[in-house]
Amino acid sequence: MRRSPSRRLFAAALLVGSVLTPMAATPATGATAVRLVGVDRHGRDECPPDGLGRDMTARLDKAVENVRREAGIPGVAVGLWMPGKGCYVRATGVADTATREPMTTDLYMRIGSETKTFTVTALLKLVDDRRIRLDDPISRYVRGVPNGRRITLRHLAEMRSGLFPYTADPDFVHDLLSDPSRSFTPREVLAYGFKHRNTFAPGKQFQYSNSNLVLLGLVIEKISGHSVADFIHQRVLRPAHLDHTLFPCGPEFPEPHARGYTNQTLSGEVEDSTDWNPSWAWSAGAMISNLHDLRRWAKTLATGTLLSPETQRQRLKMLPTGYPGTSYGLGIFESGGWIGHNGSIPGYESVTVYLPSRKATLVLLLNTDDTHDGQEPSSLVARAITEIVTPGNIYDRPVPPR
Repeated sequence: MRRSPSRRLFAAALLVGSVLTPMAATPATGATAVRLVGVDRHGRDECPPDGLGRDMTARLDKAVENVRREAGIPGVAVGLWMPGKGCYVRATGVADTATREPMTTDLYMRIGSETKTFTVTALLKLVDDRRIRLDDPISRYVRGVPNGRRITLRHLAEMRSGLFPYTADPDFVHDLLSDPSRSFTPREVLAYGFKHRNTFAPGKQFQYSNSNLVLLGLVIEKISGHSVADFIHQRVLRPAHLDHTLFPCGPEFPEPHARGYTNQTLSGEVEDSTDWNPSWAWSAGAMISNLHDLRRWAKTLATGTLLSPETQRQRLKMLPTGYPGTSYGLGIFESGGWIGHNGSIPGYESVTVYLPSRKATLVLLLNTDDTHDGQEPSSLVARAITEIVTPGNIYDRPVPPR
């Protein structure tokens, strides 16, 4: 059946998988064998064949490929690094369903709401600079926010503001899907949400909302005097040595990149969304990266390398989300002991997480966001992998009811 685009929100990440009947999964895109790419084109992160041992590697190959085929995922790149045990760097499927070009581990991909980890890190840099405080009201920096005098920067970063998510507004969904090349301003997207009543009093509960992170982007710009893209580049990406991560101004996409496929369309049919303009997601979900930069970022984010110890402690104060097994801090979550974030934007999904108890890192990049049996495809892959390699710490983000 076709799926109305308004039935699955453009939430660009965590805890927003629809349990309504989805469109049938995209057919599996061919019999591309699991491929090992030991050294990517940027010359990093060599991982030998059978890097976790022949038996473990074979089990992972089979599990990833089984999920890819069952869920109709065109292509997926996986990076798993476990100090003292080895590594697993694989790509399977195709990067382009038309040309059948194989997926590889060196491609740029849109990372959706993993952007939030960079935006909140930038905000926390300003906290460490003593230029803002987490308990400042958003009204001090941005006018016109409903109940803005009671909503703090902390509420926004921990998804407890009560602001209506602009991506849940039917007019926004229609306007975006009618012209995916359209450029939106932050104020334009916020207006879609601000026309609705707030959903609860600040701090009372968790609700994932891109409106929160767009507002934090505006705060960063006001206080720093720079665009949020420039500030993130200078204060986050450069110190973290992330040379292949960027915040695009529009639909630009560095080469090489995978094509992305989505059924979040007006017709409900699958379309190539590679060149859609991500401006609507801005500081909530517009960024681009690759597997090996995200490997570096996973540990940096989880261990707080760029922040003061006290600020990192505040960041990792995880609060209940209402969904068993998942808690949320300041632009970061914990699932089964894994700390990090996931991302979803039409055509792409990602997961970047770090397991402190094992010092392990897992990164996934997919070129579809089409759900399978109501679940995000990236979660299916992450769950299959962690069930094998860390059975005591399974990444298992549940799908919330609606």
